[in-house]
Amino acid sequence: MPVSDFELVQSWRQVLELCNLHSGQSVTILTSIGTNAQTLRCALLAVQEKGAIANRLDLQPTNGGTSLSRDPLAYVGTTPLTGNRAAVEMLKASDLVLDLMTLLFSAEQHEILDAGGRILLVVEPPDVLVRMTPTAEDRTRVLKNSARLKAAKVMKVTSAAGTDATFALGEYPILEEYGFVDKPGRWDHWPSGFLATWANEGSAEGKIVLAPGDILLPQKSYITAPITCHLEKGYVRAIEGGFEADHLRDYMESFHDPEVFAVSHIGWGLQNRAHWSVMGFYDREASIGMDPRACAGNFLWSTGPNNEAGGDRDTACHIDIPMRDCTVMLDDEAVVQNGKLVGESK
Repeated sequence: MPVSDFELVQSWRQVLELCNLHSGQSVTILTSIGTNAQTLRCALLAVQEKGAIANRLDLQPTNGGTSLSRDPLAYVGTTPLTGNRAAVEMLKASDLVLDLMTLLFSAEQHEILDAGGRILLVVEPPDVLVRMTPTAEDRTRVLKNSARLKAAKVMKVTSAAGTDATFALGEYPILEEYGFVDKPGRWDHWPSGFLATWANEGSAEGKIVLAPGDILLPQKSYITAPITCHLEKGYVRAIEGGFEADHLRDYMESFHDPEVFAVSHIGWGLQNRAHWSVMGFYDREASIGMDPRACAGNFLWSTGPNNEAGGDRDTACHIDIPMRDCTVMLDDEAVVQNGKLVGESK
């Protein structure tokens, strides 16, 4: 359902306040042909209302003739900033970058962050942004759980559907998504509300059984029959099931890169305002699916690149797989039990 500009500007005000944006600072709003016009319009108003300098950098799209989907996360790594030094330098000189285009998994994003820049990705529909406008409480919850994840040596995930997988931890940093960027060098995504890390290289072992109702992204599809992914030495070595398993395998193989089968980030959702059922009400091109990614109590795992964490895998295929009804253990303590947050995770 549409939201008014007033509602969206109110949300932008709250987000920019949480981002510690001050009068006189420079904000560059990064856009492309797919940028939502209302999101852009309201961002410009809110930035200027704060007394900050609002710039817009509009870039031409890339990967359209290569990607098999119009989803911005269906082909990652190469962006309109690739080889575009003038644009990169402009963004590095900005106090805050509002990414209304999608720079994920790009070398240029790392360069901007390493220079002390802050980047907030904002590409979901306006009504989703308003419903999941971030709060200071979101940060508190994510950081509290992050401390537990940082201390853990092993993550174990099980489910009644047959999932039984283990991941050694500690080699890579923690991805803390709470929806705003409040310090230099930070990237985040509005909306969000989840934790993730990357398993130690070669450590992912076992099997993950996707049950009916679990979700594939960027396909944005609820699966209807079980898919079993066998993990060995950090890679998905086999994908078994019916048509949907064949469809998933065919899509991954179309990239002609064995690294697409590497296990990428692993974690769980913490956002109570995210809803599992929402994705089915949106056109596939309208949303990138942050509701199921952040939904409280999910187990979210992925395949493909790990360069966001400082690794060297930059494969163009990245698949996120949010799952319901799993139990997530950190060492011997549950943080999610049968798809519900437990104990201090709440």
